[in-house]
Amino acid sequence: MKKKILSAVLSVAMVSALLVGCGSSATTETAAPAADSAATADGAEAAAPAATGEGQVYYLNFKPEADEAWQAIAKSYTDQTGVPVTVVTAASGTYEETLSAEIIKDEAPTLFQVNGPVGLANWTDYCYDLKGSSLYNELTSDSFALYDGDEVKGIAYVIESYGIITNVELLSQAGYTVDDIKSFDDLKKVAEDITARSSELGFAAFTSAGMDGSSDWRFKTHLANLPIYFEYQADGIDTTDTIKGSFLDNYKNVWDLYINNATCAPADLASKTGDDAENEFADGQAVFYQNGSWEYANLTGKGMTDDQLAMIPIYTGAGDEANQGLCTGTENYWCVNAEASEEDIQATIDFLTWMVTSEEGTKMLADTIGVIPFKNAQDTTNLFVLNDRDYTAAGKTPVSWNFTTMPSEEWKNGVGSALTAYAAGTGSWDDVVAAFVDGWASEYALK
Repeated sequence: MKKKILSAVLSVAMVSALLVGCGSSATTETAAPAADSAATADGAEAAAPAATGEGQVYYLNFKPEADEAWQAIAKSYTDQTGVPVTVVTAASGTYEETLSAEIIKDEAPTLFQVNGPVGLANWTDYCYDLKGSSLYNELTSDSFALYDGDEVKGIAYVIESYGIITNVELLSQAGYTVDDIKSFDDLKKVAEDITARSSELGFAAFTSAGMDGSSDWRFKTHLANLPIYFEYQADGIDTTDTIKGSFLDNYKNVWDLYINNATCAPADLASKTGDDAENEFADGQAVFYQNGSWEYANLTGKGMTDDQLAMIPIYTGAGDEANQGLCTGTENYWCVNAEASEEDIQATIDFLTWMVTSEEGTKMLADTIGVIPFKNAQDTTNLFVLNDRDYTAAGKTPVSWNFTTMPSEEWKNGVGSALTAYAAGTGSWDDVVAAFVDGWASEYALK
C-alpha cells in the first residue's frame, strides 16, 4: 500500500488546497506538532471514557479558525483518558499539500478530512471503512455518510451556512434594516446608496473581496456555487460534466456589486487577504461581508455582539428570491487513516465518538463550528446558524452546496484568476465565462 500511497500523493501534490471553503479563511499558521501544539483547557468533564488501548490520535485539522478550540479539547481528552491527541492545523489554503506531505510519514495523521466525492477520489485508499462503527452509529441520518461503494469512507461532522454577514447597526445608520433587502435589486440599491454617501457615513458597503489564497475561496468556490445551484435547479440535475453557465450573468451582477462598492479599489483585490476583510468588518469599516457561520466566533471574539449581527441570503437576481434562504450544507468529512495501526484506528474512532456524544465535545463543535448531525448533539448558540433556522422556519428554501461537483482545484483557480483579472481591468468577463464553462468541461474530460 505504501507504493500506492506514494504514487497517489505525487498526483495529489499537484493540487493546491482542494478542500477550500467551509471556513478556511483564518490565517492561522501550521500548528506545531505533538505536545507543543496543545493549549490549556478548563472545565474538563468529571466523567471521562476509559482508554481502550495503547493507541494515539493525530488530527490534521482543516479549519484554522477552530485551531484554538481543537487544541483545548484535545488536551482535555488526553487529561481525562491518557490517550495522546495531537492536533496540527494546516495553514489556510494549504490543506491538500500538507496532507500529501504528512500522509507518507511514519507518524502520519490518523484523522484527516475530505470535501466530498471529488476530494475522496484522491484519498479513498487511505480511508478506513467506518460503517457500523460507534461514530457511524451516532449519525442522525445515513445521508451524512460518504460512501465509496458499500463502504463508508467519511462522516460529515458539521452543517454550515453562509451568506452576507451584515452589521445591522451600520445598516441602520445608513437608514435601512435587513427587512429592506429581499432581492438583488434591493441589495444593489442599498449598497450603491451607501457608496454614494460613504464619506458622510464613514463606512463602505462591502469589505474587500480579497483574492489572495486566504480569501479567494469565498468567491471562486462559495459565490460560484450560486450559478451552479440555479443551473442545476433549472435543469433538474445534481451534477454535470458540461456546465452551461446559464446563470453567469447573475454571478457577474453580484461580483460587480462587491468590487465596486467596497473598502478598496477593484485593482487592489489581488493583495487583499481574509484577515483584511474580517478586520474591516469587525472595525466597522463596512456593512456587508460575505462569509459563513464559522466566522461567528471570530467576530464575537473581536468584540461584536449578536445585536450588531445578522446573516442575509446572497441575492443574485436569479430564482425565487422571495423564498430564498441561506446557502446551507456540508463539504467537511472526517476520514480515519486505514494505514494507521489497529490501536490508533480504534483510539481515533473512540475520540471522535466522544466528541459527538459527550457534553464537552458536542458543545465545542456546536459553539465553534455549527450544527453537528449526531444524535446527542448540543444545540448551538451561533447566531448565524439560528438565522438559517429562522429562514427555514419561515418557509425559505436553503441554497444547497454543490462544491463537491466542481471538477477540480485547477478549475477553481482558473475562475479565481479570471475574476481577479476582470476586477483589475486586465481581463474581461468573457474570460471568466471561458474559465467557468470551458474549464469545467476540460477538467472533467481529464477524469
